[in-house]
Amino acid sequence: MRTRSLGRPWRRFLALLGTAGLALAGAVALPGTAQAANILTNPGLESGALSPWSCTGNLGSVVSSPTHSGSKALAGAVSASDIAKCSQSVAVQPNTTYALTGWVRGSYVYLGVDGGASTWTSSPSAYSRLSVSFTTGASQTSATIYVHGWYAQGTYHADDVSLDGPGGGGGSDTQAPTTPSGLTSTGKTSSSVSLSWNAATDNVGVTGYDVYSGSAKVLTVSGTSATVSGLSAATAYTFTVRARDAAGNTSGASGSVSVTTATGGGGGTGFKQAAPYLFEGWGDPPSASTVMSSTGIKWFTMAFMLDGGGCNPMWDSSRPLTGGVDQSVINQIRSAGGDIVPSFGGWQGSKLGANCSSASALAAALQKVIDAYSLKAIDMDIENTDEFENEAVQARILTALKTVKANNPGLKTIVTFGTSTTGPTYYGNRLIEQAKSLGADIDVFTIMPFDFGGGSDMYGNTVNATEGLKNKLKSTFGWDDATAYAHIGISGMNGLSDQQENTTPAIWTQIRDWSNSHHIARLAFWAVNRDRPCPGGGVVSNCSGISQNTWQFTSITAGFTG
Repeated sequence: MRTRSLGRPWRRFLALLGTAGLALAGAVALPGTAQAANILTNPGLESGALSPWSCTGNLGSVVSSPTHSGSKALAGAVSASDIAKCSQSVAVQPNTTYALTGWVRGSYVYLGVDGGASTWTSSPSAYSRLSVSFTTGASQTSATIYVHGWYAQGTYHADDVSLDGPGGGGGSDTQAPTTPSGLTSTGKTSSSVSLSWNAATDNVGVTGYDVYSGSAKVLTVSGTSATVSGLSAATAYTFTVRARDAAGNTSGASGSVSVTTATGGGGGTGFKQAAPYLFEGWGDPPSASTVMSSTGIKWFTMAFMLDGGGCNPMWDSSRPLTGGVDQSVINQIRSAGGDIVPSFGGWQGSKLGANCSSASALAAALQKVIDAYSLKAIDMDIENTDEFENEAVQARILTALKTVKANNPGLKTIVTFGTSTTGPTYYGNRLIEQAKSLGADIDVFTIMPFDFGGGSDMYGNTVNATEGLKNKLKSTFGWDDATAYAHIGISGMNGLSDQQENTTPAIWTQIRDWSNSHHIARLAFWAVNRDRPCPGGGVVSNCSGISQNTWQFTSITAGFTG
């Protein structure tokens, strides 16, 4: 079956290879043309966002390495069924010759224009330059430029794509773009505000957006998001956005959004944590110091603190709170400049939340662990019918967290729970509502966006689930977008999930980059024990079930800054 499925794409590849060769041969004979400024927007991905590039299958992402120049490049995570075609449309003039160039890296990477010429390179180990020319038709006013890889040939990279020639519209375009809508703040610090809005439309094409603070233009961007920096702390600012086209026509101002910058080091709680799970009782535990030196990770979420009997906290219900292998590993992590957050609970086992008789007894058990390790944060992983789907136990856990937070100034409290593809389930919503009614002051609500039950788009489902959580936090607590994001965590599952969903390194990079751009508080995954390759290995405890580099997911997670 696998041979047959791979046979079809390769036959298509050989056919297209001949077509690409003919297109390139024809392009060589095209007449030269006067060069003009690059009319593509975001040609080197330096904005940090894909827009206005659009990639099939959500397989495109912006990466920091490898680049040809600057600090960003495009990565296309080709699959066995999708060539990760990334394209953008641009206004052009009829009967005009354009020169298209770009720098690419990877196996069988194509550069071209829809309906026209293309060129390709086979398998450069470093960036190489592709170039091709085309002439627009007699009435053509737009062209779609693309770059793509080939089926099952691995991730490709592209950078510094350029389309030289005159922009569309000429001097005859007098129609302004529509006014951008939906302007909102997606994050803030003491010195910056992040904004996003809905795209405007234009009869020829929108080429950029001007961001205003009051009456002053402070930024021009090509996409539908921006971060305004250099602001003063604890100060109110009012922003609007206008769209522009190639002819210089400008839209009306969008609706305004007012944002007050944070007083100190960030919006919301100011708490940021990249902390993948590490479990000493399962899955051939790796050396924490080796992982740290290989990846740059500083925090680990240590699993799992359970009930050893009589509401007495023990690692995995069987290993001592102190003096055992877990403390040895924690000492190792701290000696290397890192720290840990213990995770209480999980899917199975004897849990403190369910077995301690009262909120005060549970708070006392939590306090034992806090005192034993001088903790800065604790995570309550609330799952299954005994805790998550038991509203009384939910309330007991939240009340205990409220107690230990009051008794330990500066302690950060995290709750972790499952989700649907669109946001919290009934019990997740109930947990959030109880946190509000009890005044638990939870710092981070972390969702586990996997085991959806057949969800294949792990990036899209994760983003949609997180947006659903954001909306629930906004409606429950009355927060704005930036504050809600600053109280959100994502805890994924690397490689194959229990339900055979596949989160690849490329998808996890997309999730990490989205998390950074929206300034959430926490990024984790289950688990470092599994952050090793075993393609075809299935769902096992000591590897991911997919092809990857050792500790690759941990390295990606270490790039989370919030």
